[in-house]
Amino acid sequence: MEKRLITFPDGRQVCPLGQGTYQMGHRRGEEIKALQRGIDLGLTLIDTAEMYGTEDLVGEAVRACRDKAFIVSKVLPSNASYEGTKRACERSLQRLGTDYIDLYLLHWIGRYPFAETVRALVELQQEGKILQWGMSNLDVADMEHILSLPHGTDCAANQVLYNLKGRGIEYDLIPWSEAHRIPVMAYTPLGEGRLRNHKTLIEIARKHHTTPTQIILAWVMRTLNVIAIPKAGSVVHVEENAQSLDIILTEEDLREIDAAFPPPTRKIRLAGW
Repeated sequence: MEKRLITFPDGRQVCPLGQGTYQMGHRRGEEIKALQRGIDLGLTLIDTAEMYGTEDLVGEAVRACRDKAFIVSKVLPSNASYEGTKRACERSLQRLGTDYIDLYLLHWIGRYPFAETVRALVELQQEGKILQWGMSNLDVADMEHILSLPHGTDCAANQVLYNLKGRGIEYDLIPWSEAHRIPVMAYTPLGEGRLRNHKTLIEIARKHHTTPTQIILAWVMRTLNVIAIPKAGSVVHVEENAQSLDIILTEEDLREIDAAFPPPTRKIRLAGW
């Protein structure tokens, strides 16, 4: 089966399944092997952030295959002034051991004006230190503000919380993002693992001869504009996640999931940091 790809505004494409690294670092050797195995399986997008403390781990994992990896990192809001954004990016580059970041995001809204942060991101892109820039934890109104700024339409992604228990972005953010061709990156797509024991997901997984984890990821990736970035700290878990790319959920599956986890019927405040 031909693998679906997500296309960024600059034309670069990635698999709709990436790899998260939040709260990694406790089993460094095993986690590095997991990230490398993921890249081998086509899960080339690896998400990190200066806050996570995993940039050096990611850098070590991709050192021998940097050209295959698509690294995403983020600047903390407390560092997101014009000069602060530039300094934070330099520190991230040093920790990653690379001379460019594929996608650099503002982690969440802080006290600095968007215009100040975006100006720095645009200049970092022009300098070749980042290839694309974007946002994280922004709702529709804030994304509209970003797009209204000089070079704002170059915004390449928005990373937000999205899983079966947190479907709020389906009400307006996902449709808006699709209309503007801005990919959505879904963090915590597995709901921190608590969803795996739900009877509906267990039954659907049984029908597909797969696991609830794989059903959840297939559901998150059913939308053409969404990239799921689950964390997997072992090779076994990476391989399990990767198999979700081959699952096609039926209309009946989707109806059963909607019955168990109802989609939003009104605007819900965006969850985030």
